[in-house]
Amino acid sequence: MSNAINEIDNTDLVFIFGYNPADSHPIVANHILRAKQNGAKIIVCDPRRIETARIADMHIALRNGSNIALLNAIGHVIIAEQLYDRAFVTARTEGFEAYRKIVERYTPESVEAITGVSAGEIRQAARLYAGAKTATLLWGMGVTQFWQGVETVRSLTSLAMLNGNLGKAHVGVNPVRGQNNVQGACDMGALPDTYPGYQFVKFPENREKFAKAWGVASLPAHPGYRISELPHRVAHGEVRAAYIMGEDPLQTDAELPAVRRAFADLELVIVQDIFMTKTAAVADVVLPSTSWGEHGGGLHRRRSRLPAFL
Repeated sequence: MSNAINEIDNTDLVFIFGYNPADSHPIVANHILRAKQNGAKIIVCDPRRIETARIADMHIALRNGSNIALLNAIGHVIIAEQLYDRAFVTARTEGFEAYRKIVERYTPESVEAITGVSAGEIRQAARLYAGAKTATLLWGMGVTQFWQGVETVRSLTSLAMLNGNLGKAHVGVNPVRGQNNVQGACDMGALPDTYPGYQFVKFPENREKFAKAWGVASLPAHPGYRISELPHRVAHGEVRAAYIMGEDPLQTDAELPAVRRAFADLELVIVQDIFMTKTAAVADVVLPSTSWGEHGGGLHRRRSRLPAFL
C-alpha cells in the first residue's frame, strides 16, 4: 500500500475495485465507514452488490472480464474533459501520450455493451474521481487473482497518476492482500521468481549472490511454480509433494474441485499450522507452529514497514 490505512478516514473519495472489505478486512471497512461519516464519496466497482456497495454513493456493476474497458473509458473521460492534474502528469509521470492514445478510442459509448455500464454512469464515476481533492484507490483479490490482473493494476495506477493521487496524505494506490502475512512473505522472497527484496531469479548476479549467502554451490536459473499452477502440475507429475505453512488452500483457493483432486494425487502433504485446518485434516504429516504471541520477530505490514514485537 502506498498510504497508511488510517489515512482513508479523511480522504474525499474512496474508489473500491474488485474488493469487499466488509467481508475480507473488517478493520479496513471501519476506516471506510469513518470516511463516509466524514463526508467522503464512495464508489464500488464489482459485478455483485456486495456488502460494501450498500454504503456506496455509486455502485458500478460491470460485467466479468470488462475491467480494462471500463477503466480505460474512465481515463478517456478524464483526459477528454481535461480533468486531470496537468502539473503532476508533466512533472512526475512518463508515458502520458502513449496512455492518451490507448484510451482515446475507449469512449463511454463504445464500451457500454462490453461492460454493461451506461455511458452516463462511466462519465459520472470519472467526474467524481477526478473532482475529488484526495482520492484513495483500494483493490483486492478480485483484481489480482484474475487473468487481467496486471493490466487492471496498471490501469488503476494510471488513474491515480492522472489525478495526482500519489505522494501525499489521504490518497494512494492500495492493494489489500488476501492471505495472512502475504506482505512479509513476498518481501522475504516467498515468490516463485524472486529472492528477498524482490531480486529476480533470472539474473545470474542475483543467483550468485544468494548462493554465496546461503552457502550452496549454485541455485536454479528457472523460477518455481505458482500456487494457481498446482492442479495442472500435479496432474502432469511435475509436483509430487507439498509443504504448506500457515495457509489453507482446500478452504481458500480458487477452483476448489481441481485443488481437491490435486491434493488427493500428491504423494506427500505436510502442513505446519496452529489450527487443524481443512488442509491439515487431510495431510500426511502435521507439524506444530507458534502464533504471533508465542515468539518474537518482525511483522511486515501492508506498507512494508517492519515493526518489532516481543
